[in-house]
Formats: sequence, C-alpha cells, structure tokens
Amino acid sequence: MTVAALFFYMFSAGIIGSAFMVISARNPVHAVLFLILAFFNGAGIFLLLGAEFLAMILVIVYVGAVAVLFLFVVMMLDVDFAELKQGVLQYLPIGALIGLLLFIELVMVLGGWVISPEVVRVVETPMVEGMENTEAIGRLLYTKYVYLFQTAGMILLVAMIGAIVLTLHHKPGVRRQNIADQVARDPKTAVELRDVKPGQGV
Repeated sequence: MTVAALFFYMFSAGIIGSAFMVISARNPVHAVLFLILAFFNGAGIFLLLGAEFLAMILVIVYVGAVAVLFLFVVMMLDVDFAELKQGVLQYLPIGALIGLLLFIELVMVLGGWVISPEVVRVVETPMVEGMENTEAIGRLLYTKYVYLFQTAGMILLVAMIGAIVLTLHHKPGVRRQNIADQVARDPKTAVELRDVKPGQGV
C-alpha cells in the first residue's frame, strides 16, 4: 500500500466517522464541530487529487465562514432541540424514500463504472498543459457547464429565500417600523400643538 492510498483511506474514514457523528451527536455544538472535521478531511482528499484550489476553498469558505456561522447561530439562538425532534418520526417514510433513491443512484453510478470503465474517459476533460487548476476550473464552469452552474445558483437562491420565509416569525404586540406610513405622513397632522396651562401636564 502506497502512502497516498494510506492517506486516502485515513481521510475517507475521517469523513465517514465525522458525518455519522454530525447526525448522531445530541449536542448541536458538537455536531457543528464534527462537520468542520469532515470539511478538513475532504480538503485532504482534494489535496491528494491535486486540486489544491478546491481544498483551500473548502477550508476558507466552508470552515472559515459557513461552519463558523452555523456554530454562532446554534450558540446564540435559544432553540429547543428536544421539541424539534418530537415530530421527526412523521417524516420517516419520506426520508426513507429519499434515502432509497439516493442509494439506487449510487449503485447505478458505481455499477456503471465497474461494468464499463470507458464511460469515465468519455465525460472527463483533459487538462491543458501549462494551465493552473484555478484557470482550468473557471474555463470549464463558465463554458461547458455554464447553464448547470447558473441553475445551481438559482436553486441555492430559492433555498435561501425559502429558509428565510420559513424561519421569519413576527411576535404579536411588537411595534415595527412602517416605511410606507412614514413617507405618506402629512406635515399638517405630523405635529399637534396644545395650549398647556401653568401647573398642568401634557
């Protein structure tokens, strides 16, 4: 076994173990920390593949921004996770169906790769000599896969808007600023003058 294969199995085992701990940890802070560990192991696999740009993006963007944001949100919000987990069983059939579909897709991908290894050579894009990984990824994304790239961006935008709408709750009795009412104010009714007698309050 070569050193590269040894590191590959080590990083792979780290990703699998960290992913399992993310979904099984009772403390949400520990789950986020295990997610960060999974990102670091994924960056190690990218380094073994020679994709150092993707490895640095995974560490800088996901670990440095997204995972830390998750950690701060979990620590700052007063979320009752015991109450959230009470209704998990009602979504179990849907979750099992989605998991089964994903498993079938993985079997089809791996089975096709084992039966006909030449399929991988058909979809791969050869590297241009003298071109760095960053430039090669940029040219590939914005030429061959530009529509898929834009579609993924739109899906993420819709998901972000949906998450904001689902988590935005207005508390009753809280006074909020209404910009339309402020702009439509009449200067004649904005100020009320009263003649206050000496010794009396307003």
